[in-house]
Amino acid sequence: MSQIKLPGVATSTAAASPRRARSRIGISLHGALMAAALLLLQAAPPSVRAQGGEAFPTRPVRLLVPFAPGGATDIVARQLAQRLGELWGQPVLVDNRSGASGNIALEAAMRAVPDGYTLFVGNVTTNAINETTFAPVLGKLRPSRDLVGITNLIEIPHVVAAHPQLPVADVKQLVAYARANPGKLNYASAGIGSYPHLDMVLFSRVIGAEMTHIPYKGGAGQMVPSLIGNETQIAFINLGSTIEHLRSGRLKALGTTAPQRLPELPNVPTMAEQGWAGQGTNAWNGLFGPAALPKALLAKLHADAVKVMSTPEMRDSLGKLLMQVVTSKSPEAYTAFVRAETEKWAKVIRENNIKVSD
Repeated sequence: MSQIKLPGVATSTAAASPRRARSRIGISLHGALMAAALLLLQAAPPSVRAQGGEAFPTRPVRLLVPFAPGGATDIVARQLAQRLGELWGQPVLVDNRSGASGNIALEAAMRAVPDGYTLFVGNVTTNAINETTFAPVLGKLRPSRDLVGITNLIEIPHVVAAHPQLPVADVKQLVAYARANPGKLNYASAGIGSYPHLDMVLFSRVIGAEMTHIPYKGGAGQMVPSLIGNETQIAFINLGSTIEHLRSGRLKALGTTAPQRLPELPNVPTMAEQGWAGQGTNAWNGLFGPAALPKALLAKLHADAVKVMSTPEMRDSLGKLLMQVVTSKSPEAYTAFVRAETEKWAKVIRENNIKVSD
């Protein structure tokens, strides 16, 4: 009688009873099927294994924000969290971890498990500038490598905002005042090495005037109260965080970084109009995850984020705060953009010898 060889079945020339033979074959078939199932599981995409075959998400998602509540990054994160939560049927919890120019939340995001349950809303400071200015602090971590861009979220024009009592009406008068009062003007930033800091460092060097830097670890959420309270008198700051205060008169605008005058501030000239083209930054905010996110999950996160950001309700809500919804074609395109921004700012930092200790 010929023998039938099955995976994991030992064969013998010794005769066996039909019942025992069937038993052995049954056990071996079970073992073979289990082995095959294990091989299929090992070959399955990481995203399937990570979620146990279940649709993402099956539990709350954490959205890390590197600044205190109230700033543009926090505002867009909260609106995104609300709408993603509605789409997914799971809570998306905003976790504000301010401090160290955004590095506390940034490091937590880079070290997070790449399962989609920890995401990060960053900006030009955390995801393009910090890699160079805080290289010794970050050690082996590199945001451009250890985080993957999911999509851009918004772009925001900036304004040179001032306390109402500062006796200047435009940037030309600001320059004259700063030159005549070296060191007496305090300017606010979102922390050492943040783009509001770098913008003002570059501007002060261009105009040849000394001003005193007052960094705030909580971003615009702390910069704005400092300006209103006259702890600081001047700042490059985003319009999304300041427009209501500019309209109410608690702050005043001396110039904008937009290419043309803004309909919301028709009487405020641009920096270029006033002879200071190229000064100041128009900021962006984006959604990121750990670099090892599975491709299928990354694609889902991109599609869902773009879907909720592109709704008329979201565009209108953020538009009222002068935040323009600008999403990315793909995660690959956004990651490439952020890496290019990182290289651009690294060059600025090196050429101007800007140190974290400034």
